[in-house]
Formats: sequence, C-alpha cells, structure tokens
Amino acid sequence: MANNAVIIGAGIVGLATAKALAELGWKVTVYEKSDFSVGASIRNFGMVWPIGQPSGKLYNRATRSRNIWKDVCISTKSWFEEAGSLHVAQSVLEVEVMKEIVGAYEHERKIHWVEKDQLKAKFPNVNTQNALGAIWSEEEVIVESRNVIRSLPAFLESEYGVEFKFNQLVTEAYSGFVMVGSKRVDTDMVCICSGADLELLFPQVYAQHFTKCKLQMLRLVAQQSNQRFGTAICGGLSLIHYKSFGVAQSLPLLKEVYELEYPAYIAHGIHVMACQNHLGELTVGDSHEYGKDFDPFDKAAINELILDYLKKIAIIDDWRVIQTWNGVYPKMTNGATELVQEVVKGVWVINGLGGAGMTLSFGLAEEFSKQFA
Repeated sequence: MANNAVIIGAGIVGLATAKALAELGWKVTVYEKSDFSVGASIRNFGMVWPIGQPSGKLYNRATRSRNIWKDVCISTKSWFEEAGSLHVAQSVLEVEVMKEIVGAYEHERKIHWVEKDQLKAKFPNVNTQNALGAIWSEEEVIVESRNVIRSLPAFLESEYGVEFKFNQLVTEAYSGFVMVGSKRVDTDMVCICSGADLELLFPQVYAQHFTKCKLQMLRLVAQQSNQRFGTAICGGLSLIHYKSFGVAQSLPLLKEVYELEYPAYIAHGIHVMACQNHLGELTVGDSHEYGKDFDPFDKAAINELILDYLKKIAIIDDWRVIQTWNGVYPKMTNGATELVQEVVKGVWVINGLGGAGMTLSFGLAEEFSKQFA
C-alpha cells in the first residue's frame, strides 16, 4: 500500500516535491489556499538560471532542474526557450571581472567571452554604444511561469495521480495529520512548501530562519516587427547579486565602484535583467528589499531606475509598460540556499530558496525524495 503525503502549497516548490514523491509511488495530495498559485512562483522572470549557481552541488542541482523543466514543458505543451544569457560590460573593470568569471568556468560550462565587435552580429538588441563586450552563457532557459505553473497541476494529476485541493487552507500540521479548517486529514508525511505562509503554521521556525524579500518588476508591451532578443540580457550589476560570480578576484573592487556610482541601485538592491516571452513581451526587473513587513505599494522611482539602466545595455523598439507588480518570498537569514528540516516527526519544511525557486526546485525535490525511496 502506497504511503500518503500531503503537500502544502502549489507553487513551484510544492509542485516539484509532489512530482518527485509521486514518481516514487507515494500517494500525493496538494493543498493550496487559492484558486491557483498566485505567489512568488508566478511573479518572476521565468528564468532557469544555472549561471547564477556556484560549482558543485548547486550548479548540478540547477542543471538537473533545467533538464526537468524542458521535459515538463514538452509534456504540458508549454512554451520554453533555450535562450542562454548575456551579461553586458560597460566599463573596463566590468570587462576584467567578466573575463575572470569566464576563465574560472569555461572548462566546465558553456560560457564564453564575446568581444564588442562580435556583439552586434550575434545580439542585435545589445546597445553597443555602451557595451565593451559580454559574457555569453548557453545554459539558461526561459519559461512563461504564469502559464506553466497553472498547467502543472493537470499534468501531475494525469501523469502521476497527484490530487489537488484548491481553495482549501491547511490551518495546522501535526505528526500523522493536518487540519483543513475543522476537518482532520490523516497522512504519513507533510511537506510545507508554502513560502512565507510558513509563518502561520510554524511561527517559531519561521522567526528562527527567515526574513522576507520584496521585489518590484514590470512588463513591456509585445515588441513590434516580431523583434526577438534571442537571449536574456543582464547588466554588470548582476555580478554582485549571484554567488557564482564570487570567483572573480576583482569583484570586491567592482562592488566598491558600484557603491559610489550607483548608490540608489545598491540601496534598493537593484540589478537589471530582461527576458522575452512567447508573446514578444519583455519581463524586466528587479529590486530587493528585506524586512518583516513592507509598504504594499510599488515605487515608481524604482521602476524608473530599472528602465534607465536597461536603456544603457539594450535596444528596445517599444518601451511602453503594460504591467507592474511586486512579489514577496522568504529568504534565509544565515545565507543558506534552502531549509529542509523535519520540524516534528513526519512534518518537513522545504522552503527558503529565495529568488532561485525556478532554478533549483526540481533538483532539490529529487534530492529530498530519495531518502524515502
């Protein structure tokens, strides 16, 4: 007789965990408080981003997740693009840092340095008036998270027999059962994958390990004349955001320069990235604000800073903004990449992937589930 698992949360961590356990033969039920996932899992770029992960366990997890994403998108007939990523250098110091990164990783990754005179031919949407060259990585994949996160439940139901209970709020979790309102549901295991909502179920665990991060993002109108970027475009500010770039010896000096030249960007945790979906729309961001609670209103000044920087590195036909939003996700206070912890017997917290949920969740879920094979 199959073991039973209750998953709390139908975002990417919950969906990945449901898939991994169901593949091992578990009978899985997912409880989601809303009609569908409306949190951080659909409020992102849709970037699956191995380049942001340091070598070893996390990079391997990211590449495994990317491969699963491709299989899932094919199975659900969801759009994806093996777009890779481009980090554009605008200063001599950025060039130095980027070349150090390429030198550190080129033996193990599909990563290259592109000289300025090669950029325009390969990437016509790069603003070569300011660009001095760029890192080109072939490994990143873009999905349309707003669509694929909603498609995954039906796929998991039909393929693996996962049962979904939408509009049902788990109010308590114990060893051997959960409470859904006043109803008791018995189970062999509980996996809490509900992002910041962990604070409601296990406030002491949440307070011990997490803070929150609020980000702002925006979307530009579908570009005219079928203009395609062909890659995700990033600026040098991203170099101080991802741990993988710490291999560059000159990075601390670059960070000091940014603190002098881009104080508003540093203050708001802004690094600028843009990617394109199947409709030709551009998803652009983002900022990072940390704390327990946040002003619920977006700041126009932050969006202006993001767009001003993007104009330095990218040529875009139509800059009209059609959507703005913010997202909130839990972030580990000790700098760890995730929390996987059995808080009471049979009740597991799987949380804290921060802004890397799309990149790491499928791989992490496989690693977690292996102990129950």
